[in-house]
Formats: sequence, structure tokens, C-alpha cells
Amino acid sequence: MARVKEVGSNTPQKRLLRFSVTTLIVVLCLIMLLPFIWMIGASLKQEADVMKKGISWFPNYWYPKNYLRVLGFEGSVDYHFIEGYLNSIKVSVLSAVVAAASSCMAGYAFAKLKFRGSNALFILYLSQMMIPSQLTLIPRFVIFSEIGLVNTHWALILPKMIAVSATFMMRQAFMGTSNELREAAQIDGSGEFRIFLQIMVPIIQPTVAAVFTTQFISAWNSYLDPLIFINRTELYTLPLVLNNFVNMEGTQYGLLMAACCLATVPVFIVFLCGQKFFMKGLTVGAVKG
Repeated sequence: MARVKEVGSNTPQKRLLRFSVTTLIVVLCLIMLLPFIWMIGASLKQEADVMKKGISWFPNYWYPKNYLRVLGFEGSVDYHFIEGYLNSIKVSVLSAVVAAASSCMAGYAFAKLKFRGSNALFILYLSQMMIPSQLTLIPRFVIFSEIGLVNTHWALILPKMIAVSATFMMRQAFMGTSNELREAAQIDGSGEFRIFLQIMVPIIQPTVAAVFTTQFISAWNSYLDPLIFINRTELYTLPLVLNNFVNMEGTQYGLLMAACCLATVPVFIVFLCGQKFFMKGLTVGAVKG
């Protein structure tokens, strides 16, 4: 029976179907990569060659001056790119670390510390996801103005300390852990915080890494909040620096593409380092057995 099942699952029709699906996925991936490939090629071209007619993905010469000008090592215009780069790294890392820590503790509380009204409180907590963040811009601006946080990076970091979607992911991850481990630790005399930190958190490391990655990317790409709360050039994050760059060099696509290539490097590194944990973390709670 096992032999018949194995042969039946490898019929020519099934092999053709798998080949077709694989080919379709590869083609779609290549299509999605085309803008990125064009961006890299354009960043290495002189301005006169970027918008030439016809498809020319990469130049037949090496032209690194676009990157040197963007970084301020050549040319007379200072784009404040390095300052914006460092500001974005600071804001993104702090936001991601604090959001991962707070959502981890909140998720553990909702999953393991059952108390009267905990489910209703969790539903009320999740209801915040239905409120667009744009609706809270004016109240946040008023509050931050009163306490003196406008034109500081804290105005960008504090709202991201509480991430509802991250808390939901953490709760699902903790619900998938064994209650017997927690009960055994309680019998041994361990306190709740020690159980949380030394037993439960190591089990859900993939989810923690996934939350950190998503929160880092969200903070790195954030444009509206810095636009509202920051108006000092030395505090600009990278999206605002790129916006000013477009205003100043709107027709010089070589420089613009070089700036965009540099802006993708940290996100690529973070996702590459956490890819394994990221994929595992997204599937936590999807299958129970």
C-alpha cells in the first residue's frame, strides 16, 4: 500500500503541476525584482545614461561618484545623508527593542496569567487595530507639544513602544507553549518573572525575532510621523532626507537611485540575519499538534 501511494503521488500530471507552479513562482519573483535591479544599475550610471531609450540594466563602465556625492565625500552639496542614516538606525533599533520587550510581556500576561475579564480586556486591546494611526496624529502632536517632545526622537519612539499586532503574535506564541513547564517551575519555587524570562522567552525566540524584524522595518520606513514631529534638519530620519533629496535633485535619478540603494542596506541585513526566525515566527500558532 505504501508503494502504491508513493507511486501515485509522483505521477506525470503531478510532476507537471509542480513544475508549472515552480516556474510561475520564479517568473513572479523575477518580475518583482526588476525595479530593484534597475535601481542598482541606474545608481552606477551617469545622469545622461539613466533615462536613455531602450533597456540597459547595467552600464559598461564603473561610476561610483553617485554614491560619493550622496555620502558627502564629493561635490559641494551636503544632503545630510549620513546624519539621517544614523538617526534612522537609532530610532528603528530603539523602537524595535522596546516594542519586542513590551509585546512579549503583554503577550505572556494575556496567554498565561488568566484573571477575571482578561479575554474582554484582550479584545478591547485588539480593537485599537481598527483605529488608523493618522487619526491620532493631532492628539499626539498636542500632547508632545505640551511635554516638550516635539523635535526630539522620543516623539517617534514612544508611540511605537506599544505594538498591538506584535502583542497578538506573542500571545499566540505563548499559547502554543506547554503549561506543564510553567507548572513544574512553579512547583520548584520559581517566581513568575523568572519563569517568563528563563523558560518561556527562550522557547518563542523565533517569534521575538520576527517581531523585532517587523517593528524595525516599520520604524525604518516611517515617513508621516517624522514629517509631523521633526522639523530640524539634524534630527531628520532617512525618509525625510530622501524627500529633501528629491526636492533638491529631482531630475538627477542617478543620485536618487544611489541614495535608495544605500537606504535598503540595513533592512536587507536585518531581514537576512533574522530570516530563519522570521519565517518560523510567522507560523507560530498556525498548527497545533
